[in-house]
Amino acid sequence: MLLFLKILLAHILGDFIFQPEKWVKNKEENKIKSLKLYFHIGIHAILLLLFIQFNLKEYWLGFILIITSHYIIDVLKLYLQKKKTKRVWFILDQVLHITVLVFVSLLYTGFSIPIESLITEKNLLLLIAILMTTSVSAIIIKIIITQWNPESKKENNDSLAKAGRYIGILERLFVFIFVITNHWEAIGFLLAAKSVFRFGDLTSSKDRKLTEYILIGTLLSFGFAIFLGILYLQILNLL
Repeated sequence: MLLFLKILLAHILGDFIFQPEKWVKNKEENKIKSLKLYFHIGIHAILLLLFIQFNLKEYWLGFILIITSHYIIDVLKLYLQKKKTKRVWFILDQVLHITVLVFVSLLYTGFSIPIESLITEKNLLLLIAILMTTSVSAIIIKIIITQWNPESKKENNDSLAKAGRYIGILERLFVFIFVITNHWEAIGFLLAAKSVFRFGDLTSSKDRKLTEYILIGTLLSFGFAIFLGILYLQILNLL
């Protein structure tokens, strides 16, 4: 486990801390010809050497696997990703890198994730509660408030695509966490903060229906999260 944490820290430092945004843009523009790509791989190699204490006699195979695979994965990402698929390739890129790190750890230490110990009643209950709070609640709220959805919308809508949905998911998740950790005061702060940001929408709009629509959606969102948080705690006490 210690080896995995060391090489994971080296990866995080190399991919996020010591890789400037201009390097990323340079790699995307010049791809395999980019010098920044090789600087990036070089930094990974140096960090990896530091964390394995330059013990290449023991870890030479793992070192080669990590650095070589990192280069290949990065090059594939540069050539295969498109503007619309950048997020997908970013996630896939990180999953592949970490998979290699896990494999290398297994080679030396037999590090493994105890799947059996993760599948417990409490963990499954928490997973179900989170899914209910984020995704299921979103669908239920949408069904409930659809009947009041204001038909008149501004032609020049500056709202980000699906922003409302993601904001709702995050706010319910935060409220759920605050409830199960017994930080009710934070819920009041979150509600106040949202009210401040929404104040412009409510005051600039002359449509009373839109104002009521936003308020109903907010109250339902917070209400579902609080209810599910309390329900989760009650069921948890019974286990």
